Amino acid sequence: MAEAPLREPTFLVLTALAEAPLHGYAVIEDVLRISDGRVRLRAGTLYAVLDRLRADGLIEVEREEVVQSRLRRYYRLTALGARRLSEEASRLRHNADAARVRLRRGGLLTDGGAA
Repeated sequence: MAEAPLREPTFLVLTALAEAPLHGYAVIEDVLRISDGRVRLRAGTLYAVLDRLRADGLIEVEREEVVQSRLRRYYRLTALGARRLSEEASRLRHNADAARVRLRRGGLLTDGGAA
């Protein structure tokens, strides 16, 4: 059975961690950048996603440090997480390509933009 599609915030968190380990606040900022400002994660939402991804083996804590008397955890993608992100990116690409083909066939899309 195929895995369920990732929710957008989860996909974006994994995407943020694909390049390098990040701490929570940096993940929030990177998700905002990646999504062109559309997805604004709140701390509570982020940490729930991070906890779930850790439990699923898709990410892990790389290191911890104390900054201004607060513990800062850096998370990184695991090999399983990289594979899951790659599979999801392929699924999304396939679906987007199918939509573009159908829009072109229907005369609703020309030269990459709406008609």
